[in-house]
Amino acid sequence: MLPLQKVSKKRKNMDNKINHNPLLEQWDFPPFDKIDVCHFLPAIKTTAQWAKKEIDAIATNPEEASFDNTIVAFDTVGLSYRKVTSLFFNLLEAEASEQLRQVATEIIPITVDYSNYISLHQQLFERVKTIFNKRESIDLQTDEIALLERTYKRFAREGAFLSEKDKESYRQITKDLSELSLVFKDNVLKDTAAFQLYFSPQEIGLLNGLNSCDLALAAQRALSNNYSEGWLFDLSFPSYSSFMKYIHNRDKRKEMYTAYNRRAFLGNNDNSLIAIEIANKRLGLAQLLGYKTYADYALEERMAKNSETVNNFLHQLITAFKPSAEKECQSLQDFAQQEGLNDTLMPWDFAYYANLMQKKLYQFDEQQLKPYFALDNVKEGIFQLTNILYGISFVENKTVPLYHKDVVAFDVHDADGSTLALLYMDFFPRKSKRNGAWMTSFRKQYIDKQGNKVIPQVSLVFNFTPANADEPSLLNFNEVSTFLHEFGHALHGIFSNVRFLSLSGTSVARDFVELPSQIMENWACQKAFLNLFAKHYKTGKLIENKHIDKLKENELFLVAYYCMRQLNFGMLDMAFHTIDRKTASSITAFEQQSTQSTQLLPYLSQSCISTAFTHIFGGGYAAGYYGYKWAEVLDADAFEEFSNHGICSKTIAQKFRDCILSQGANDDAMNLFIRFKGRRPSIDALLKRCGL
Repeated sequence: MLPLQKVSKKRKNMDNKINHNPLLEQWDFPPFDKIDVCHFLPAIKTTAQWAKKEIDAIATNPEEASFDNTIVAFDTVGLSYRKVTSLFFNLLEAEASEQLRQVATEIIPITVDYSNYISLHQQLFERVKTIFNKRESIDLQTDEIALLERTYKRFAREGAFLSEKDKESYRQITKDLSELSLVFKDNVLKDTAAFQLYFSPQEIGLLNGLNSCDLALAAQRALSNNYSEGWLFDLSFPSYSSFMKYIHNRDKRKEMYTAYNRRAFLGNNDNSLIAIEIANKRLGLAQLLGYKTYADYALEERMAKNSETVNNFLHQLITAFKPSAEKECQSLQDFAQQEGLNDTLMPWDFAYYANLMQKKLYQFDEQQLKPYFALDNVKEGIFQLTNILYGISFVENKTVPLYHKDVVAFDVHDADGSTLALLYMDFFPRKSKRNGAWMTSFRKQYIDKQGNKVIPQVSLVFNFTPANADEPSLLNFNEVSTFLHEFGHALHGIFSNVRFLSLSGTSVARDFVELPSQIMENWACQKAFLNLFAKHYKTGKLIENKHIDKLKENELFLVAYYCMRQLNFGMLDMAFHTIDRKTASSITAFEQQSTQSTQLLPYLSQSCISTAFTHIFGGGYAAGYYGYKWAEVLDADAFEEFSNHGICSKTIAQKFRDCILSQGANDDAMNLFIRFKGRRPSIDALLKRCGL
């Protein structure tokens, strides 16, 4: 036990932290250098109460309900609450300590209660409904109509028309869903962090196939985890993907594959029943609100509009891509047999033999490219590309507080020198960060009550290959594409130029939001882009044209297979969200039945996609994963404008900025696309790009 005076001092320090809460003070940038986990719960409780008083003031305003005193006033209600909760939930994804995850269990009910307080506030809804019902007689601009419709639909879709009894059911279901989602994500994070595959110096032969860079990273990982020697691999994507591509030992590949694909499946962090329960509760929510399925409820607000359109779209792509995908798998099976595989090609074989096939048959070795893709160079290359296209520039901001040593921040300036945004970038894996890559915001752009433009604070979070003792962070080509993808999302937030917070930046239909990100990937193989930055990190020599030509030649390598893989996820997502009665199926039986039409490799009973499918069970993609392929149709069609007029055309870039990137949800997504392209989207450009 600590001496009494030390215990008292510790308690005094904690009391001081709680009594002096920086989150309740005025701040422009997140005060990462001042906050502690103990600040979040009291701050969210307090700001929620402040926000409820603001809501009551709007609802009880003695003046007749008008667009300004109700709809506009509601758009920015609870700004302090929004700032604190945005900060908390972003850290919960990117820097989730055990203490932060624990306090989340207390915070989630508060946020659900607050959301329901708004949605089920009858006085406020009556004012909104009054304005909505007389909208035809009010002179409103396009963005004002969009805000009014979004506000009204929010109430209508979140229980405003329910009876008091059903409102109680709605409250309980939304509370249950939020808590289940939190547990689901926490289980995936814990299971991902828990797995380690260690190799002692005597087992070096089992690591044949790995290059010196990956070995150095594995050795560094071992030292960081208190091993005095040897090599350590985990389920972070840089570790996992390299292992599956290059390790010759098939049994070890199987071990790694199985671990990755049974995250949160069985064991102490099992999500099997949680996933089913989430799907069933979402169905209950949708039916309570008058919809047959959750997909019918979710898709009403997206470009696709209904599940029939989505399913037809998915099956159209399956019909187009499956024959080619089956031929690709058979070719890889034949190649593997020629290389000595006396067995059926299994999922843990795919990446290994695909990489070998590219090397031997197509003279393409991704490892030869990595020295040209040093992270700092790639970052500068993307900065230069966006400067060429849009005239913007980036200056590192070393004064704003950061939440981790891996994070850097940049002020983003427009061509005229004005400040557009603050951009945070968080590059490398750690146990406190979930897998994947994503764009988010600590604050979105809008125009405040004084008419001032509030600039956005955008954040990009990655899990890139880190540096080792001998080399800087060297990205593989997939990571370069990922960087471009997420940077496209960032541009959507950075260029936002709307009046209303609810319509800002990426606050668009889920199947439209991937257009700005996926269109950026088109530059990954372009010489005009690669020649900006792709210099060998040792020699400084610019990437050779033969490497770029090989990149372009290999764009279609296994393209149908990877399309089917995305369709597999899309079909599984739609299956969970088109049930019209509660299911009691086992998670593996449900998954296998749902994905039969997209299954290309043998199904494995010991693995499960669903239990770690955080996009749909822990994120915002429920009944929306098809959106990646939907947006790929949009991006292929839109990029034709650049192809036809020059991939660095400032004119087309400005048009894309004006029609898409700056507009947020000011207008219907289809209208925005038509404004840019001149017509509705067509699948033809995607099929052409994929060689079909």
